[in-house]
Amino acid sequence: MINYFVLGDQVVMTPTFMGSEPRVADYGIDSEYEGTKSFEEELAAGFAFLRSLSAGQRKVAITAASTSDRDLTAGAYSDNAVMPYEGIRASALNRRQVAKLWRIVELFVGHVDEPHARVRMAEIKKHTNETHFSWHGPTDDDAPMYYRVHSPVVLIELDCQDLGPIGKAAGWAAGSNQRHIHSVIRTPNGNDYGKDLLALHLALDH
Repeated sequence: MINYFVLGDQVVMTPTFMGSEPRVADYGIDSEYEGTKSFEEELAAGFAFLRSLSAGQRKVAITAASTSDRDLTAGAYSDNAVMPYEGIRASALNRRQVAKLWRIVELFVGHVDEPHARVRMAEIKKHTNETHFSWHGPTDDDAPMYYRVHSPVVLIELDCQDLGPIGKAAGWAAGSNQRHIHSVIRTPNGNDYGKDLLALHLALDH
């Protein structure tokens, strides 16, 4: 689900919800799409950031030892959800770690054209000291996990589970891997769907 609001040369592409089940196309069939994987970069960036943290930083960043199907909280019917910040603040990171954190954000913001993404990243970076990262679950490569990047101007959630509704309905055997994945990016504090921009436009130009 993609919401795309355009006003002149300004763009708001939130909320955007994406997901996949299975995450890897492994049906054992003769198809050019067999083996296709989704969210590889987003997962890799999350793990790369987490593994750049010291042991002490990890204790702060990992806010839950396990995952649940209720981790993702800003999905459908959750407009302007009030969520407490959790995890490690970007102000507690070194420059290399901050760069890895921004890499995560860039992957989600970068679905729009590069000039718009550059403007959005500049806005997000103005709130560096208010940006938080949290992780739920194990840190093994193939384990179900969840991460969140949250600030006054951006909210990103990536939730990777074992079985989702499709796998359960199909009777797939339960295991401990990443077969169901979904993500959301939102603009907190009122500008999802471009509401703030639209309100300003109507107030000034009409």
